[in-house]
Amino acid sequence: MDGPHDGPHEARSSESLERAIADFRIHGFVVARDLLGPAECESYGHAVDAAVARRSRGDPRRLEERTNYEQSFRQCLNLWEDNEDVRPLTFDRRIGEIAARLIGVESVRIWHDQALYKEPGGRMTAGHYDEAYWPLEGGPTVTAWIPFEGSTLASGAMGYVPGSHLDGKRRFPNIFTADGFDLERGPEVAGRAIEWVEVPPGAVAFHSGRTLHTAQANRSARTRRVHTMIYFADGCTRREFPPWHPVVDRPGIALGEKIESDLSPIAWPRTDGSIPATPRPAARPTAGWPGWRWEDAFADDAGRRA
Repeated sequence: MDGPHDGPHEARSSESLERAIADFRIHGFVVARDLLGPAECESYGHAVDAAVARRSRGDPRRLEERTNYEQSFRQCLNLWEDNEDVRPLTFDRRIGEIAARLIGVESVRIWHDQALYKEPGGRMTAGHYDEAYWPLEGGPTVTAWIPFEGSTLASGAMGYVPGSHLDGKRRFPNIFTADGFDLERGPEVAGRAIEWVEVPPGAVAFHSGRTLHTAQANRSARTRRVHTMIYFADGCTRREFPPWHPVVDRPGIALGEKIESDLSPIAWPRTDGSIPATPRPAARPTAGWPGWRWEDAFADDAGRRA
């Protein structure tokens, strides 16, 4: 296993942004240091902690009782939708502008945000690339990955296959009920080694939605607390596969239609500096999304087994 990477894939200042953009386009990931100050990391971390606690309320299962996928992290999606204290982070203009610059577009929308909390003992995240799970086409995507206390190899640092975002079409990586891609020996890596990236507090790691990646298991005594934002180029349309996703199903966006609704608002630029309003609530909540209740899920399961 290679050691953590702390070399050229970094954007520490505005002066280095152009170099970071070029590097991102070659490698498919970059780390931007010092985007968030210590007070911001603390306050936003507390806000996401509280949001995750509310979403997880009613789930009595221990880590070992969850599915393999759920043992990799506790995932809570679209926290901005029902948590006003999280919303300013999801729509932070500094992060949104860098995301747009990295993928070379004038405007980006939010696909969704999500908390990915890898608890002590949490499994290694299966190898995959993100765009496989999103029914959108017509433009690039990028994820901003924010570990509030930083990430280390022991706590669940990310590992990327450099240049893999340029590989073109791949098969679907099933990480929900199978093992995803083998990023050490599988054909997808084409002989390239994973680069493990430890991210310091206050930094944001960006990766293309087409970059193959994974994350270490959490061998530390603390939860790896991460919040992410996924951005897509304004103008993308809905594609056929996957056949469902709340971001397009809830507002009724049909195949081939432009993805634009109160559920996927413009993240950058926002000329008036405003933060998007609360979207219309879902008629039927989806697991992990706003409105979902674990109590109802376990009651339904008990009823089916009765």
